[in-house]
Amino acid sequence: MTAGWIAAAPVPIEDPRVIACGPRSSEGWLCGQTFRVTNSRYAAEIADTLSKPIHILLILFLAFLAVRVARLILKRTVRRLQRLETSDRLSTLRRRSGLGLLDTHETPTVRRVQRSETIAGALRSVISFVVWVVAAILILEDLGVRLGPLLAGAGLIGVALGFGAQTLVRDFLAGTFIVIEEWYAVGDVIDVGEVVGVVEFMSLRATTIRDVKGVVWHFPNGEIKRAGNKSQQWSRALLDVAVARNTDVPNAERVMRETGSAMFHDPQYQNAILGEPEVWGVEDLGADRMLIRIAVKTAPGEQDAVARELRARLKAAFDEADIEIPLPAQTITYRSAGGAPPFSGGAQAEGGGAAGGNGPPTDAR
Repeated sequence: MTAGWIAAAPVPIEDPRVIACGPRSSEGWLCGQTFRVTNSRYAAEIADTLSKPIHILLILFLAFLAVRVARLILKRTVRRLQRLETSDRLSTLRRRSGLGLLDTHETPTVRRVQRSETIAGALRSVISFVVWVVAAILILEDLGVRLGPLLAGAGLIGVALGFGAQTLVRDFLAGTFIVIEEWYAVGDVIDVGEVVGVVEFMSLRATTIRDVKGVVWHFPNGEIKRAGNKSQQWSRALLDVAVARNTDVPNAERVMRETGSAMFHDPQYQNAILGEPEVWGVEDLGADRMLIRIAVKTAPGEQDAVARELRARLKAAFDEADIEIPLPAQTITYRSAGGAPPFSGGAQAEGGGAAGGNGPPTDAR
């Protein structure tokens, strides 16, 4: 009876869907949907084979889309903040709240715009890094890579690299504080000790400076211990003009003041010079010359151009007013061969007027 019952038992029919897509618990979505639509075991197997590459491509596409959307949102947010920074309402609020004292520029909105651009660039890099790291983890998991030992090994490697990457962390921290405290921005002329030049690019890790000779210097932010900004708020052109010792000082100061005032009212330098030039008086008194100082308050970064033009105009004004610009001089002592007392006479530094032997001394001045 038992044998008959066994013989009478129904023979299970092999399900082609199970053969193509595996057990129901591990059935792939693409394979199952393909079998439902086509009712073909062959098409389902092809779909099951392609499901993993398609899933990886989908992860890459979503990561790319997430980065683009995040950057677009960040860009629009920065633009809105920039428009808010330039509004009169926010400026009034900053002045009333006392936050205006934190501004380091007479036109602080421009510098805040540059700072927001720098911070936005750093955030874009961070967002891209995080999104692509997550995408890489999902792809490795999809490929069947065991992430537990991999992450543990990566942690150990990270600890080992952490000791060697201390300078890199220091550069990023220093760059963060440079941006927040607004030491300088792109376009500023700065002095970092070894180099004086224009900031062409800055990130949280390094600063790129181009000096007056056109040489591009790259400085890690952690190596910048100090920075003298020559473009913040305003600049000043200081000229120490040498005149002869017997020059009438009030007359020379009057000529210098008139020359500076004429340049201040010149439309060509209307935006470069911020105020009437000031003659501060005699800065130094030497054996054969005096130095009279004139100071000109200029727009940021315009001090060198203003100083060069003012020197040329002062030279022409001194020539017209018969104010002598002294030549370098030195004293030469003559001694005769017969032991006569020495005689000292003045001579030009170029060597003219020097004589020797028993001849009469010559005073080149």
